[in-house]
Amino acid sequence: MLRVSQILLFLLLSLLNFSLQAEQSTLHPKLEPFRPYLDTYWQGDLTQSDAAEKMIDRSHWQRALNGNAIKTVHSINDGVYGGESIIYWDEAKQSINYYYFTTAGFYTHGSMTFEDNNQRIIAREAVENNANGITMVESVSTLTGDILTVSARYLQNGEWVTGHSASYRRVALLEVKFK
Repeated sequence: MLRVSQILLFLLLSLLNFSLQAEQSTLHPKLEPFRPYLDTYWQGDLTQSDAAEKMIDRSHWQRALNGNAIKTVHSINDGVYGGESIIYWDEAKQSINYYYFTTAGFYTHGSMTFEDNNQRIIAREAVENNANGITMVESVSTLTGDILTVSARYLQNGEWVTGHSASYRRVALLEVKFK
C-alpha cells in the first residue's frame, strides 16, 4: 500500500509540475531578455543632492498584449510625475522599440539593445513636445541581482547634459499611484 501511495504522489507532483510549466506566460522570443523584470516592482531614490524634497520613483513591469509587448508603469512621489511604456519587437526594423508617455505631456520613442549577457540595457530615444528643450535621451540600465542601476544623459537645447541616475531595488508588491 505504501508503494502505491508513493507512486500516486509522484504522479500527482509530476502533473502539478507539468501544469505549472504550461502556465508560464508566453513572451515574444525577442523580448525574452526582459523575463527577469516581469511581474516585479522597483523603488528608487531620484533625489538630487541639493533638493529640499525626496523624489521616490516606484515602478512595475508586466507582460502585455498576449506577450507581444511589455508594459512598465512608474510614478514619482505618488503621481507628481509618471509615465507608461510599451516595449515591443519591431519586425520591420529588427529591433526592440518602445514608446513612453508621460504625465508631463511629452512622449518618447526609441530602441534598446542588450549587452553583457543581457545584464545591461542601452536605450536611445527621441523626445517629442518637451517644454525644457530636451530632444534626445540616452540611458544605460544595469541589472545586478535585485538592484537596477540607471543613468541617463539628455540632448537639451543642442548640448548633451548629465541626466538622472538612480539605483532601484526590487521590492514587494506596491501600488504605483497617479493623481
